Formats: sequence, structure tokens, C-alpha cells
Amino acid sequence: MAAPGPAAESGAAGPGRGGPERPLARLLPQGAGGRAVRVGTRRSQLARIQTDSVVEMLRELYPDLHYEIVAMSTTGDKILDTALSKIGEKSLFTKELENALERNEVDLVVHSLKDLPTSLPPGFTIGAICKRENPHDAVVFHPKNSGKMLSLLPEKSVIGTSSLRRAAQLKKKFPQLEFRDIRGNLNTRLKKLDEKEDFSAIILAAAGLKRMGWENRIGQILSPEDCLYAVGQGALAVEVRAKDQEILNMVSALHDGETVLCCIAERAFMKHLEGGCSVPVAVSSMLKDGQLYLTGAVYSLDGSDSLKETMQTSVNYPQQNEDGPNDDVQHVGITAKTVPCQAQQAAENLGAELASLLLSKGAKHILSVARQLNDAC
Repeated sequence: MAAPGPAAESGAAGPGRGGPERPLARLLPQGAGGRAVRVGTRRSQLARIQTDSVVEMLRELYPDLHYEIVAMSTTGDKILDTALSKIGEKSLFTKELENALERNEVDLVVHSLKDLPTSLPPGFTIGAICKRENPHDAVVFHPKNSGKMLSLLPEKSVIGTSSLRRAAQLKKKFPQLEFRDIRGNLNTRLKKLDEKEDFSAIILAAAGLKRMGWENRIGQILSPEDCLYAVGQGALAVEVRAKDQEILNMVSALHDGETVLCCIAERAFMKHLEGGCSVPVAVSSMLKDGQLYLTGAVYSLDGSDSLKETMQTSVNYPQQNEDGPNDDVQHVGITAKTVPCQAQQAAENLGAELASLLLSKGAKHILSVARQLNDAC
């Protein structure tokens, strides 16, 4: 699908502290002005805030460059009357942006990592994963329920969420509550909550609320015991053309090693399960003392049937000079030359092995039934 008329905003790079050697001379040819590094993004307020944060990090590293933000709407932004899990499109929030990247209309694209499928289209790679914000889910209560917790809401209270993963876990944890789909961007969902009496509370990603400056609306953070989070939740990804070495080298400075390893493990888990937004798959990961811990789970739609396991592996490997034929190897769509390759492989193996463990215990049946029921609803 062709991207609708992108809106562009240019900005000269501000003062910086210096940075690595500038690898992007081709982007600023001699002459008046030069052209900018073009950064693709969705039009939503949250997407723009996230993209601006990435551009600011690039400005600090490469203060001599100019940046132009190109905003466009995606399929997921346009279809607001259908649950995400019903649409059946794996690239709801990324396809138009990737089309622009393929046509060389932008040089890089900023995404929420959880929106990116575990298998990217040929020719693309995730060139950077920035330091993760709080990955957990948060409860925002209707003003009349301010100060309460989910466990204290009256029976039959309606909770809004657009996620099968959240609904499945919370139905099991709070069987006295009812869960109903709610769509729209963060602004729209909060407006639906506050201005109507349809919902007692809604569940949103804590990271998005914090980035929007709405932390004061968070009434409860859901711990992993209450609700495991989505693969990649809270992390920002920078997608680039895999063969564009100059842009790839530029954005690779944004990689956060801990976030990269956690997200590789999570994405490998999801990929091996063949999961997606149409089935309830959830994770939690942690890197501590050189050990990477991954908890993964699958659920039936009503949460009554589930499998959950935790595994760990060592990722304590030194960075080596890995230039050569394997210097751009991808791990579940991620190219991270600044993170030891052995550590990345160990993280990917961890995710795949955890998925295999769950599959051996019956996860395929749980997910198959969940997918069929979701399609039939």
C-alpha cells in the first residue's frame, strides 16, 4: 500500500558534545544546505514523541547532520473499529513505513519494537534497539475509581484492553471482572475512559504513558505475577535497509546491550511459537550477573488453560573483532554489531529452547484453539 502524502519537518542539528567519527559524508554533499537524514514515523502523538527522542540521541552523537521527520498513517491507524487480533495483518503499524524505506523516501524508521514482526521483509533489519522503558502494563482507572486497585473494583466492572494477552491473563487473575475491547491511540482511549461510563479502567503499556507525560494517570503497575508483558514492549527499534552500511553504522551507536539481548530472546520465543497478536503469548526477561532469564507463557483466550516456564543462560561473552562475512548477521531481524555475537546467539537459543519446552508440553494445541476461537468470534 502506498504511503499517504508524508508530512515532513526539517530541523538543523543542534549543538552537541561531539561524538564518533562521522560516517555519513554522503548525506551532506558540499554545497548549500545538503540533504537531511530522513526519519520515518507514524503520525500519532506517541509515535512522534518516540521518534523525537531517537532523533535527539542521534543529534548528540552526530551534531553536524540535519534531520527531517517524515510522518505517515499506517493501516493500524486507520482501522479503528476492529480488534487488532481480528484484522489478520502482521504489519499493521509498519507496512507503509517499510514501503517508504524500500522506495528510498526515508533513511530509517522508528517503531515500537512490539509492532515489528519477528520476521522482517527481505532487505530490512533492525539496526538499533534503544534502552528499554518500563515494559510492564499499567492500569488507568476511571476518575470515580481513583485510588482503587483491580482487586477492589465491584463485580462485573468492565476493563478495556485491545490485547488478547492482557485479557487472557487478567480474566484468570480477576474472574469477577469483565473485559471488553477498546481501540484508538492513547489519547482516544483515555478520552473514552474519562468521558463515558463504559469502562471502570483500561490497561495500557506503562512505557507509552510515561513517554506521553501521563505517569500521574497510572493507578497500578501490573507485576509479572499479575500479567506478563508483550514481546519487545517498552523498547524502541530503528529499522533500516540492511545494505545501507552508512545508516546502519550510524544508528548502531543507539543499541543498548541489555535491551538487545532481552529482546532477542523474547522475539526468538515468539518466532519459534509462531505467535502474534492473534494469540495470547507473553514474556518477562531480565539480565543479571551475566545470566539472561526468560519467562514465557501461552494462554487460552479465557485464561483457563495456560503454560508458563522460565529458563536461563549465560550471555557473559567478550566483544570480539567480528568483521568479516558474519559481521552483519541478523538475530530475529536484529543487527547489533556492538553486542557480542556469541551473546546474541545464546539469547536467541534461549528463546527457541523455551518455546520448544512449551511446545513439548502442549502449547501448540492451546495456541491453535485460541487462534480458531478468535477467528470465529
